[in-house]
Order: sequence, then structure tokens, then C-alpha cells
Amino acid sequence: MNEKKILIIEDHPIVRKGFSMLINQDDELQTIGEAGDYHSALEMVRNTEADLILLDLSLGDGNGIELIKEIKVINPALPVLVVSLHDENLYAERALKAGAKGYVMKSEATDNILTAIKKIMNGEVYLSEGMKDKFINRMAGMGKEGSSPMDILSDREFEVFQFIGDGRTTKEIAQFLNLSIKTVETYKSHIKTKLEIKDSTDLIRRAVEWKVADS
Repeated sequence: MNEKKILIIEDHPIVRKGFSMLINQDDELQTIGEAGDYHSALEMVRNTEADLILLDLSLGDGNGIELIKEIKVINPALPVLVVSLHDENLYAERALKAGAKGYVMKSEATDNILTAIKKIMNGEVYLSEGMKDKFINRMAGMGKEGSSPMDILSDREFEVFQFIGDGRTTKEIAQFLNLSIKTVETYKSHIKTKLEIKDSTDLIRRAVEWKVADS
């Protein structure tokens, strides 16, 4: 009767079912819905009474970091646990800054997802031991050498950089993000300045190299 209700947002149906089966095996937890894309997720957040959202960052029609921000606008008290293929060293801090309460790598999800959910439901933040150490070292002033150059990009700049790495044109990026071409060009200019990239050709090269390394 007191089961915590979990909403799963993940674009792969098989992965959604796997998470659902894992969660429903626990007597204290129950999945109450699944969404496979950005807009369906927002609709479900508005119309269901979930206690926690399990969220993948890679959605076909939107960006998971931006979705976290929108969820927090709709319901600031609703906790979000990110479960993602993306390297926690690159994405965990961005997710937490956007409003998430935890980050689990999919490679570790089977072992850690239930623990993470319960810690978050108890008001705690869940991170791997490695990420905890990284945050502690940064707070102590010892974390710069281990940080990623991407950390200096804003969330939107980082998103544009990812699209460049995917081979998207400026026009395609603008259409996907619902921005003007001029605005995207401005983001690209900021990226080049922050990463000390000399021209557009070098920007594409760096973005592709980073995308390959992150995949």
C-alpha cells in the first residue's frame, strides 16, 4: 500500500521493460508508467503522481539535461535519478546542477539502481564512490587537473558541441533545438573561444574526436 511510484523515461523499449521488471521485484517500489520520448515524458510528469523519475539522458526528440530542468519547473519536489550510458565524469555534475538527485551508469544499473532509488527517496543524493571523491576533491581545491575541458561549456553549448560531433549542420542543429541559425552560430563561436579552437574545421574535428571517445 505504501509502494513508491516510479516513472521510467527511456527511449529503448527493451531497456524500459528491464528497468520495470527490476523495480517491480522490490516490494517497496512500483512502476506507474513509461515514456519513450521528451514530449511524452513531460505529459506523463504533468498527469501522473510519481514519487521518483528514472531518466535516460539520450532521448530521440530532446536532451535529457533540458528535460530535467523542465521537470523541476513542473514539480520542483519530484526527484530525478539519471541512468545513462554517458560517462559520469562528463555528465553527472551537469545532471545534478540541472536538478537531478543521482546518477548511475547503465553498466552498473543492475547492481545499484535499487540502492540509488531508496537513497534518493530518503532525501540523499546518489553518486558512485568515484564521483563522490571527485566532488570532494573539487571542493577542497584539488579537482582541476582531473576535470574535463567540456566542463567550461554551458549546457546549451555542450549540446551544440555534441550535435557537431554527430555531423549535424548548423541548420539541422537550429531546427532540432528550435533556435535561429544566428543563435547556433553564436554558441559555436563561444565554444571556439572557450576551448581555444581556431576555426570551424578544427571545431568539427574536435567535436567528432570527442564524440568517438564518448561512445
